[in-house]
Amino acid sequence: MSEAEAKQIERMKALLTAQKAAFRAERHRPLDKRKADLDRVADLCRKHADAIAEAISRDFGNRAKQESVIAEIAFVIQDARHAKKHLGKWSKPRRVGVPMTLMPGSAMIRREPKGVVGIVSPWNYPFQLAMAPLIAALAAGCRAMIKPSEYTPAMAELMKTLLAEAFEEDHVTVITGGPAVGEAFTKMTFDHLFYTGSTQVGRLVAMAAAENLVPVTLELGGKSPAIVTPGYPTDSAAKSIGWGKLFNAGQTCVAPDYVLTPKGTESALGEAIIKVAAHQFEDAATDDSYTAIVSDRHYARLNDMIEEARAGGAEILQPEHDADAAKAARKIPPTVVLNPPADCRLMTEEIFGPILPINGYTELDAATEYVADHDHPLALYVYSTDKTQADRVLDNTQSGGVGVNINLLHLSVPDLPFGGIGASGQGAYHGEAGFMTFSHERSVFRTGKWHPSRLLAPPYGKMYESVAKKQMK
Repeated sequence: MSEAEAKQIERMKALLTAQKAAFRAERHRPLDKRKADLDRVADLCRKHADAIAEAISRDFGNRAKQESVIAEIAFVIQDARHAKKHLGKWSKPRRVGVPMTLMPGSAMIRREPKGVVGIVSPWNYPFQLAMAPLIAALAAGCRAMIKPSEYTPAMAELMKTLLAEAFEEDHVTVITGGPAVGEAFTKMTFDHLFYTGSTQVGRLVAMAAAENLVPVTLELGGKSPAIVTPGYPTDSAAKSIGWGKLFNAGQTCVAPDYVLTPKGTESALGEAIIKVAAHQFEDAATDDSYTAIVSDRHYARLNDMIEEARAGGAEILQPEHDADAAKAARKIPPTVVLNPPADCRLMTEEIFGPILPINGYTELDAATEYVADHDHPLALYVYSTDKTQADRVLDNTQSGGVGVNINLLHLSVPDLPFGGIGASGQGAYHGEAGFMTFSHERSVFRTGKWHPSRLLAPPYGKMYESVAKKQMK
């Protein structure tokens, strides 16, 4: 560990202490202040939209501004607006019934902020995936410390500057640094830790948090399948799947990771997706609307996956492109891999790039069994003109979320909880689910000065016998 990292770790420990003190001084932040907090987040998005998009593009080598606007900046603005609109309803105490045997009395559930939360955000959507959890935390009345990915340093520094202008550091602060700082961050005594990233690192985060019994939300990933059912129009499936796969060059946790389609239709679907790609991008190598791969290491990994599948006998489809220019720009052209070997990395690892394996199935049940036999994915997509058929896929699989005849966009519905299951994550956020993630439901039972329960104390007599008899029925 370097001297600079050691100093950064000491600083973030001091900031955690300061935030905890500030939270104790204002345990129940008034709703009008919370709404103002949400407005500040939305305002900084509007005011600095160009700078945010430029910083993300710099980190990637090239990221289409349109992608950053719609998937990061506008998303955060809408998320903040939705939380502000519904905050009064979400935070209202809820009364619950009291059994006759416990009367007289009243019971209620108070939704209270957990305290100081830690947010670890990834590189693929470096602004949205830091700010959306922050919005949920601020809505709940919490204070927050954010640790962005070291793979997107320009965005991390800009976010640090913008949030420092909008909030006092004992309310919201950003911690930058490499793996040593990140590891120390996950070991701190937060009141809740929120992590978005890979399943492999998620396991380490969960273990680190467990040392202090810090509750965690893990937003992970996994291989999200797209199942095309018999009879679904090939062109319609290709347009939807192609768009979802190529957005952000496939560097999206809910991007379709592989396709299962009726046997004999693999080539037609693959060629249709390549046609979609050629229409969207004149040349992936030189088109600024096609996003680059975030790092040399990730670029090399994706190329190795393609070559492994090719060596295993898979057919590789790509649109025409300038291969040398693509390499220089660190771009992987849109790639379809037909029937890759089952044991190749494309079929065993989350791809996180613009490479789409397509495999054929004989019966729909075989497709759902394949999905069910593997780790539960973060998302599942089914394309079907028959609702019964689509429901059959849902009934026989498990996933964090589902899109029927669409992909990606289920996470944009504010009131749909977004999260994984099993290896793809635990916990959820967005909308009220996010508010609840950072809230504690505190149970309260009230009675007057005297309550009949006092008659149930030893020595046990007729009152005890009467009450016990009723409760045992």
